[in-house]
Amino acid sequence: MRKSTENKGGEEGEGNVSAPRARRRGRPPRDHSAPSTPDRILAEATDLFARHGADGVSMRDIATRVGIDVSSVHHHFPSKASLYDACFARVFELEQATLTPPVRAFLAAVRSEPAGDVVGAMHDLVDAFVDFLDEHPQTTFLWLRRWLDPSLHLSLDEAYSLPIYGEIERALLDAATRGLVVEPTPHITVRSLVWAAHGHVTALSARGGDAVTADRERREFRAYAHRFVDRLYATPGGGGSTG
Repeated sequence: MRKSTENKGGEEGEGNVSAPRARRRGRPPRDHSAPSTPDRILAEATDLFARHGADGVSMRDIATRVGIDVSSVHHHFPSKASLYDACFARVFELEQATLTPPVRAFLAAVRSEPAGDVVGAMHDLVDAFVDFLDEHPQTTFLWLRRWLDPSLHLSLDEAYSLPIYGEIERALLDAATRGLVVEPTPHITVRSLVWAAHGHVTALSARGGDAVTADRERREFRAYAHRFVDRLYATPGGGGSTG
């Protein structure tokens, strides 16, 4: 007998192509809003490296934290050295995205603005850096672990910290050349502010989860950083910026 071409329920006629097809069974659809496997590996590896340093973490430790097989980690990052470098690259990318606007504003102030505006732009840059570290404290501990042995991993400094610091140092020298500020050792100034900010994050971590104390410490450190910049770059007779 010839089979009927009508739908069993009779709701839709023959040849209707708009009816949704039933999804084939098998692997569930990928959730594109979820972090990719490489991103998950980087996030967990960054946290572990920040806590224990490069020598204190194995690829198997990272795989366990992510919840995947160690071979999958090696698939995305062939060696621990390449993964360690990628963690710094990831942190640098986040830091660069945060600091690029205030760095550009600072460079513009150095090129065309009076001394008071240069100091104000320096305030904004310091604030942006401190805010970034407060939001990403693993950055501090990742770098502190790396700096425990200054002779190792020098290429990380050259790739992921010195470019930003060097740009600010050159701008300070330019400002000094133009007579906007007095700055004979910009590398010392930048290093001092960077280390002070990392020390601030370390102190917050040591205090634990006391939100009231943490908020007060953040306000106090920001005020200290502003006083540091004001007194360092005080204009003759002007006392620096009041920002």
